Amino acid sequence: MTYVIAQPCVDVKDKACIEECPVDCIYEGQRSLYIHPDECVDCGACEPVCPVEAIFYEDDTPEEWKDYYKANVEFFDELGSPGGASKLGLIERDHPVIAALPPQAE
Repeated sequence: MTYVIAQPCVDVKDKACIEECPVDCIYEGQRSLYIHPDECVDCGACEPVCPVEAIFYEDDTPEEWKDYYKANVEFFDELGSPGGASKLGLIERDHPVIAALPPQAE
């Protein structure tokens, strides 16, 4: 099990969760943040600091955002497990589910 970042983060990327994460498993894509499912230790530190309430425990992700679990997992298919987001910085791509969304921020 892992935590998932869902639609409310798209085009917002507040990054409070990145600062709170003790294992550096939250990566920054072009339009959204992503939690690495193999690096996350399920501590939950990221969830309460998210100002847009976009982070959910995998089993608690609202039905309307269930595809975001797959997006978080598949985002790392070609990236693998780098062992920490801070050394990579911005990753110039997004999962197709997120890339296809219309602009979310106002």
